[in-house]
Amino acid sequence: MNDLVFDTAPNDLDAFWMPFTPNRAWKQDPRFVTRAEGMHYVTPDGRRILDAIAGLWCVNAGHCHPRIVEAIRAQAGQLDFASSFGLGHPAAFEYANRLTEAAPPGFNRAFFAGSGSEAVDTALKLALAFHNIRGEGQRVKLVGRQRSYHGVGFGGLSVAGIGTQRRHFGPLLPGVSHLPHTHDPKRNAFSRGRPAHGGENFADALEGMLYAQDPSTIAAVIVEPVAGSTGVLVPPVGYLERLREICDRHDLLLIFDEVVTGFGRLGAAFGSQALGVVPDLICCAKGMTNGAVPMGGVLINDRVAEGLLSQQDGATEFMHGYTYSGHPLAAAAALATLQVYQEEELFQRAATTAQTWEDAMHALRDAPGVTDIRNIGLLAAIEFGAEAGGSPARARAIAARCFDAGVLIRAVGDSLVLSPPLPVTAEQIEQIADTIRQEARAT
Repeated sequence: MNDLVFDTAPNDLDAFWMPFTPNRAWKQDPRFVTRAEGMHYVTPDGRRILDAIAGLWCVNAGHCHPRIVEAIRAQAGQLDFASSFGLGHPAAFEYANRLTEAAPPGFNRAFFAGSGSEAVDTALKLALAFHNIRGEGQRVKLVGRQRSYHGVGFGGLSVAGIGTQRRHFGPLLPGVSHLPHTHDPKRNAFSRGRPAHGGENFADALEGMLYAQDPSTIAAVIVEPVAGSTGVLVPPVGYLERLREICDRHDLLLIFDEVVTGFGRLGAAFGSQALGVVPDLICCAKGMTNGAVPMGGVLINDRVAEGLLSQQDGATEFMHGYTYSGHPLAAAAALATLQVYQEEELFQRAATTAQTWEDAMHALRDAPGVTDIRNIGLLAAIEFGAEAGGSPARARAIAARCFDAGVLIRAVGDSLVLSPPLPVTAEQIEQIADTIRQEARAT
């Protein structure tokens, strides 16, 4: 047997410090997977676990897709690494061409990074550089939103709005303000798709924020079209449209963090296409390579790109980059992934399956302790609110029992969040819903 293929759980768990995990507690009751195929993980003892979260919002085409596996294998045997610092390799350029073809009109350039966190920091720096180059260097402030997640770089963490993730790391970047989040359970609980209430009102908080300070000092506003990691907060009707209007009026760049909503999750290549609002910069990652190789990127619209390119010829237009920007293995994986999405029509399939998904999720309304259900595309959250005896501990317990029952679900706060791979079938959707109902009753 190849001693680099691991089929059993390790004997010693101490050395690996797991991210976003209570390490001591997890290592007292660990859960392992050793293989994956299609819609399932496989545990060391051979149990099949239906993946209802696409790995971590990223395995949109299903696990170990043969086309993607073979593309990585072939590229590794031909060119393992080449820096993009003044040196090129064909796969990165070919993927940029294909990716921009799939992007909304007017996005004709892509900057590659190694993760969503790097993509967000890149987008923030692009916004600052754009204003500086055109003679508005006073635009140094950034606007994020409460209950948002933008990765773990200092820039992304500064504009993010989940306090527990920020509390140990000091004041972070100066000049950052936060819009209110859009969660309004009193008016919008159990909404199917985009909530009806509060969209323009929530967005008008940006106008109020600009009234309280000089708008000409603000560079950009960054939001997730759908806030994923905080518990799938779906934008109310009119919200994103109103943000776009306000940004245009005050010449602010609008950045969409589409690390979760990109690559088919809402039934289109990007959430901006599904939701009908076009930003100035789009951050992406996760589904770019189907989770197989780390990769992130920023799609840059023509106005921003042309502003950066207006500098003296021969200058480095954007003094920024990563060792692994456009990594050969990542580019090969991304090319194969995009081909799979397009040839198997997975984005269209997700759009068709979304109604079955919505119906199954909202059928859980009468499950014990459920106080809200939110959904859009192939995303959903089932909330177990405090008023019905819910708590983060109960959500975690339900998720753990679901894993033991053969379905992988993620607990975030007092909610279960779900984002299955795009090929999910009606039968698998039924299994996910039935398992949640059964374990909610038992917990």
